[in-house]
Amino acid sequence: MIELNWLDPGSTDFPNTNQALSEPDGLLAAGGDLGAETLITAYKLGIFPWFDDTQPILWWSPNPRSVVIPGQEHISRSLAKTIRQEHFEVRFDTEFLAVIESCALPRNYTDETWISSEMVEAYNELHHQGIAHSVECWKDEQLVGGLYGLAIGGVFFGESMFSQYKDASKVAFATLCKRLNEVGFGLIDCQVANTHLTSLGAIDIERAEFEQLLHQHLAAKPTKNPFV
Repeated sequence: MIELNWLDPGSTDFPNTNQALSEPDGLLAAGGDLGAETLITAYKLGIFPWFDDTQPILWWSPNPRSVVIPGQEHISRSLAKTIRQEHFEVRFDTEFLAVIESCALPRNYTDETWISSEMVEAYNELHHQGIAHSVECWKDEQLVGGLYGLAIGGVFFGESMFSQYKDASKVAFATLCKRLNEVGFGLIDCQVANTHLTSLGAIDIERAEFEQLLHQHLAAKPTKNPFV
């Protein structure tokens, strides 16, 4: 039986990440809420929510951690060609709600989604507070791809991406990396590796190293807002 540290509703008192379970990897706590204060506190500690409608809110701190260092992303020749040819218009923060709702849609390989209506509402509130942001790819005035996440200090916490057109999410990510590097962001948290992120330059690092980088770059002051 898995024993979890349960959070009281409204609590931001998370257990130490060293208490995260190894099986399943990184499960740290359950309960609490998705209020803005709770979420911001969690991300600053390297913790994020991930659960479905049948579960309580589950909080994770996996080891290893998937990250990208802005400026060290991998841009393939074909992706670089797509970017040069300007197949898409990239916009920031013009349709945040549409992006997160698109990310929540079932994928062609599964009908399941972890982005519930409760999650959409919570992150949309963070967007209104200037913390959650979207990067969007548009083609013929249609939203065809993008991603969303949180920006705190010099860290961007990536949450999810979607693509309805070949390479749209990759163009959004590459554009984000370039913009973040230009203004002094030092870390993109990708949470858990997958082949899509690995192809873009994501690497796995130990939790302890991630937390050191997190502490370092949360204190950074970017030269300007990259989302305008």
